Amino acid sequence: MPRPKRQRRGGLVSRLFEPVDAASLVVFRLAFGLLMLVEVWRFVHHGLVTSYYIEPSFHFTYWGFGWVRPWPGDGMYIHFGVLGLLAGLMAVGLFYRLSAVLFFLGFTYIFLLERANYLNHFYLICLVSFLMIFISPHRAFAVDAWRRPGWRSDTLPAWQLWLMQFQIGIAYFFGGIAKLNADWLRCEPLRTWLARRTDFPLIGPYFTNEFVVHLFSYGGLLLDLLVVPALLWRRTRLYAFGFAVFFHLMNARLFQIGIFPWFMLAATLLFFPPDWPRTLARRLGFQRLGQLPAGSEIAVPFDWRRRLTITCLAVYVAVQVLLPLRHWLYPGDVSWTEEGHNFSWHMKLRSKEARVTFFVTDPKTPRTWEVRPAEHLSSRQLRKMSTRPDLILQFAHHLADQYRARGYESVEVRAAVLCSLNGREPQLLIDPEANLAAQREWIATAPWILPLKEPLPDRVRIARDREGGWSESFD
Repeated sequence: MPRPKRQRRGGLVSRLFEPVDAASLVVFRLAFGLLMLVEVWRFVHHGLVTSYYIEPSFHFTYWGFGWVRPWPGDGMYIHFGVLGLLAGLMAVGLFYRLSAVLFFLGFTYIFLLERANYLNHFYLICLVSFLMIFISPHRAFAVDAWRRPGWRSDTLPAWQLWLMQFQIGIAYFFGGIAKLNADWLRCEPLRTWLARRTDFPLIGPYFTNEFVVHLFSYGGLLLDLLVVPALLWRRTRLYAFGFAVFFHLMNARLFQIGIFPWFMLAATLLFFPPDWPRTLARRLGFQRLGQLPAGSEIAVPFDWRRRLTITCLAVYVAVQVLLPLRHWLYPGDVSWTEEGHNFSWHMKLRSKEARVTFFVTDPKTPRTWEVRPAEHLSSRQLRKMSTRPDLILQFAHHLADQYRARGYESVEVRAAVLCSLNGREPQLLIDPEANLAAQREWIATAPWILPLKEPLPDRVRIARDREGGWSESFD
């Protein structure tokens, strides 16, 4: 007697594999490829390839990735050239799957090369380029689809669109959650930054007005928290998109953050109905482009593929939800200690100024050398390292290795670091008695980081007249 077929499960699981119009993801594929091409051009044209990866003799590395090193000679320029080619291939949908894999590997390599260059939008690009490997926006309006007509599909499983929406939504939502801290609610460091931009066209003179400062601060908080649900609801979608456009255009003008505002604007379009490009095409008179061909649905995967897809999606979603929460496992203010700051979507929350000097001691002699990091690092590396305990520790180990190579086997390294967070009075960031050469980088709390004790003043002075040696970092 034949076994009866199992009924398909209803609800969310079955909806994951329902076909949706591929047009929205196709537009995002094109925008992603073009924006990455612009980013590659920006790095080459502005000399960032040289100043970030070729000129520095020392590079800060991520834990477990110390083996990642820049290419020798002209290798870095060749690498960026290949990245640009891959971005172009992804945009037009030619050899898409291979291009997506290689672009993800190539861009992640750039990301891992220099820890001092960590930016949330670089991290987001790594994640999005990874997800682009597994979705199929090249089955329509792509050279690959033209080359293989039988392989074309104008629809894709809904999970591909939902996954991209989830990833963008995570960046927005946790960016808003991170703003629920005492400093941001008191409008710092945004008050300080706005006061420095009174030359902004038209509205710049109002940037020192407390109402405007609070409007920007709380407006950014509410937008991050509410923009995704507002985009998903049809009645509020256009209003939310309008606010998002204003928010990102202001960021593009106020801060030097590269393609990030334009990337987020392109990604925000993913929250419109998946057929919005066809609707727009019809309204513009392109009726042929505005019609979804009949019988163009992608085949539903076999059961084992469906189960594997659901498992992978569940694991990825869990990691992306839990990873930004890990900083709650550490004591103290994350903007001060930096423990759990990276990969948590803490964007533009802190302005830090610091002055750091290292002291290398040979206990056998005893002899002590005062080391100024400006003699070993680029200006950008120095600015970032001076305010981040993890980078200070890594540089201390670098100094220890250098002096051991000179024959001082028992060398000790200490650091005197005066740091100010969001306009507070400077205080010691690192225990000056701690031998950093004997400390190791690990996920546990670092006991040599001193707790933040200085309170936030009522009004932060825009600038301080100090002697030289201070490094300022805006993040």
